[in-house]
Amino acid sequence: MNVIKETNNSYDPYFIIIKSIISLGLLVSLFFSVPIQTYAFKENDGKEIFLNHCSGCHINGGNIIRRNKTLKIKDLKRNGINSEEAIAKIALEGIGSMSGYKDVLEENEDQIVAIWIWDQAQNAWVHG
Repeated sequence: MNVIKETNNSYDPYFIIIKSIISLGLLVSLFFSVPIQTYAFKENDGKEIFLNHCSGCHINGGNIIRRNKTLKIKDLKRNGINSEEAIAKIALEGIGSMSGYKDVLEENEDQIVAIWIWDQAQNAWVHG
């Protein structure tokens, strides 16, 4: 006597679709979370980098060597420095009589300090 066992496979396509959606969601969240973790930093990191490498000449955003080369927003803009990227480039390569710090700064520290400096300039250095 042959017994044929019937199974209800009507939910299998739904299970596959749900499993695929969950897997895709996890993959997408992993993909988008990597840059955030890579560039994540504490707000005080920029201040610490500034204090360690920049504040000797740029006390509170000023400039003890060249009065018109401050990190105040009006001087930055007058000198054609209009973004965090421009500040990061100067931090690495230097400009004029200021030498760059590419041999001293660790990976991404130029960007971290540039973000902090730009923020300070936007807020008239009231936090610095």
